[in-house]
Amino acid sequence: MVSAMHMSDGLVNAPTSLLFGAIAIVGMALCLWRARTDLDDRTAPMAGLVTAFVFAVQMINFPILPGASGHLLGGALVAILVGPYVGAVCIGIVLLVQALLFADGGLTALGMNVTNMALIGTFVGYGVAVLLRGLARRGRGGLLVVAFTAAFANTVVASLGFVLEYAIGGAGGASLGTVFTLMVGLHALIGIGEGVITAATVGAVAAVRPDLVHLLRGTGPTLVRKEATA
Repeated sequence: MVSAMHMSDGLVNAPTSLLFGAIAIVGMALCLWRARTDLDDRTAPMAGLVTAFVFAVQMINFPILPGASGHLLGGALVAILVGPYVGAVCIGIVLLVQALLFADGGLTALGMNVTNMALIGTFVGYGVAVLLRGLARRGRGGLLVVAFTAAFANTVVASLGFVLEYAIGGAGGASLGTVFTLMVGLHALIGIGEGVITAATVGAVAAVRPDLVHLLRGTGPTLVRKEATA
C-alpha cells in the first residue's frame, strides 16, 4: 500500500502519467516563478514551518484502494498562510521528498500526485478562501469558518483529480464507480478532519501574528481591532 492520496506506479497507464507529468512540470515552474515575489522575511520562515508541518500530517494514512490511500493534504493551509504559489511549491517539495526517500507514491505517478495535491488542491483551497475573505475580515470566528471550508473543498476536489486521471487511463483493475465512491466519499470525511486542523492552525497563527497570514494581508488591522474589543 502506498501512502496517501498518492498514486503508485502502474495505477494508470504510461500516456496518462506522461500527460500529467508535463502538466505538473509546467505548473510548478510557473509557481516557482511567481513565488519569488511572495517570498520575504516573513513568508520564507513560515514556508519552512508549514512544509515541515504538512510533511508530518501526511504520514497519517487511511487505506482506500490497492495502491492508494487517503490522508490530510494541507493545500488550503499552506495557501492561506503563505499564498498559493509558495504553498504549491511547499506541497511539491513534500511530495518529491516522500517519493524519493520514503517510496511514498510512485515516481512515474509523481506528476499526477503533484497535480492533484500541490496544484489543484492548493489553488482550489485558496480560491475558496479568497471568495470568503469578507467573512474572515469579521473576526476570528469568520476566519475559522473560512479556513475550514477552504480545507474541506481542497480535499474533495483534489480527490476528484485522482478520479479524473483514473478515468483517463486507469490500469488498477477497480471500476471507475468504485474509485469515485471510495475516493470522494472517504476524502469528504477526511476533509472534515483537515478542516478542523487547518482552522485551528490558521486561527492560532492569526491570534498572535495576523501579518503572517497571507490571506489577511491588508485586513490584519481590522481583524486585530475586532478581536481586541471582543
